[in-house]
Amino acid sequence: MEKSYNPHEKRKLSIYFITSVAALGGLLFGYDTGVISGAQLFLVKTFALDPQQQELAVSSVLIGAIIGAIVAGKINDALGRKKTLLLLAIIFTLGALLTAFSPNYQLFIFFRAIVGLGIGAAASVVPVYISEMSPSQMRGKLVTFNQLAVTIGIAVSYWVDLAFAHVGMGWPPMFATAAIPGCLLFLGMLISPETPRWYAGKGRWNEARNVLERIEGAHPETELAEIRTSLSLDRQQGRLRDLFAPGVWMALLVGVALAVFQQFVGINTVIYYAPTIFQSAGFASASSAILATSVVGVVNVLATIVALFLVDRSGRRTLLIIGTIGMIIGLVLLGAIFAFGSSQAGILTLLALILYIVAFAISMGPVFWLMSAEIFPTNVRAAGASVCSFANWVANFIVSITFLSLIHAIGTSTTFWLYAVVGVIALIFCRRLVPETKGKTLEQIEAYWNHGRQWLTPSDS
Repeated sequence: MEKSYNPHEKRKLSIYFITSVAALGGLLFGYDTGVISGAQLFLVKTFALDPQQQELAVSSVLIGAIIGAIVAGKINDALGRKKTLLLLAIIFTLGALLTAFSPNYQLFIFFRAIVGLGIGAAASVVPVYISEMSPSQMRGKLVTFNQLAVTIGIAVSYWVDLAFAHVGMGWPPMFATAAIPGCLLFLGMLISPETPRWYAGKGRWNEARNVLERIEGAHPETELAEIRTSLSLDRQQGRLRDLFAPGVWMALLVGVALAVFQQFVGINTVIYYAPTIFQSAGFASASSAILATSVVGVVNVLATIVALFLVDRSGRRTLLIIGTIGMIIGLVLLGAIFAFGSSQAGILTLLALILYIVAFAISMGPVFWLMSAEIFPTNVRAAGASVCSFANWVANFIVSITFLSLIHAIGTSTTFWLYAVVGVIALIFCRRLVPETKGKTLEQIEAYWNHGRQWLTPSDS
C-alpha cells in the first residue's frame, strides 16, 4: 500500500530534497579540495615535479578560489541563487573532466584554478541558497548540514583516491569522479526553485509568494513581511570602510585573526599533504599512505557531527580554547615523532594526526565560520563576513604553497613545531579577545562591541 503524506510532511520532504541538492555544492567543495591529497603522489611521477611545482599543483585551486570568493556575491545577486548554482555545477563538471585529461603540467594548473573558481563561489553561494530556502525553525540545522557535506566530500575524495590507487589507475580518474556529483547538482537545480528572497529583491513578489507557499504552506504573510523588513535593512548596508568605525574594528580584528589562525595552525597541510606526511613517516606504498589519510577523513566527519551538537551547548569560545590546546599537543607530538624517530613512527603519526583533526573539527573548523557570521553589526555583517572569508582563502594559499618549502628549509619536525607556536598565539588571543557568544542575540553581540567589550544586563538595554 502506497504511503500518503500530509501537506506538512510533503513540504518538509521538499525542503530536505532542495537542501540535499544544494549541499552537493558543499560536497564538491570538499571533494575538489581533498582529492589532490592522494593524487599528488602520482602527479609528481607523471610530470616529474620538484617540491615547488608540487606546491603549486596543490595550491593552484586556491588561486581560483580567492577570485571566486571575490566575484561570487555580485554574480549571486545578478543571476539569482538557482542560476548561479547551475553555473557552478557546469564549472565543477567541466573542470573535473578537463583536469583529468590535462596533457601537461601547465594545463593541469590552469584547469585546477578553474575548479577553484567554483570552490570559492560555492563557499558562500550554497549557504545563502539553503538559508533563504529554509523555514526559520529549520534554518540552523539545514545550513550546518552544508558544513557537514564539505567534510563528507573531503572524506569521499580520500576513499576514491584509495580505490584508484589500489587498482593502479593513477590520478586522472580521481579528478574525473567529481563530474558525477557535478552532473547531479546541475540536474537537481533544474527542478529546484529560486529563493523567495531573491525574487522579492527584484520586485517579483508573486513568484516569491509561490515559492513560500511551497516551503511554508498557504498564506505566508508573516514571511513576506519579514522579507520586506529585511530588504529595507539591506538598503542601509554599510561599506567596507565602515568596518573600521569605533565599535566595529575590534570585531573585524577578531574575525580576521580567527580566519588566519584557522589556516596558520596548519590544517590544510593535513588535508592536502597527509599522504606525503605518512610516506615520510614510514608508510611504504602510496596505497597504505592514502588508506591512513582516509581514516583521518572519516574521523574528521565524525568529529564535525559532534561539533554540530556542541557548539550551542558548550559555547564557541570554550570549544576554541579546548580545541586549540588539542591541536597544539598534536603538533608537538608530530614534531617529536619526526625529530626523534621511532620504529612505530607510522602508527604514532596516524594517532597524532587523529588527535589534531578531532581538535580542529570541534573548534577552529566550524567555530570560525559561525563567529564570522555573527560577530558583526547588522549593517556591515555581509561586508565583514566577506573580508573574513577572503582572509581565510589567502591564508590557506600561503600555508599550502609554503609547506614543502618549509620542510626542506627547516625540517619536518621544526615545521610542525612552528605551527604549534602559532597555536599558542591563537590560544592566548582566544582567551583574551574572543567573546563567548553562546546564547546571545545578534543585537546583544552588537551592543558588546559598542560598549567597550562589555556585555549589557537586561536592565541596561
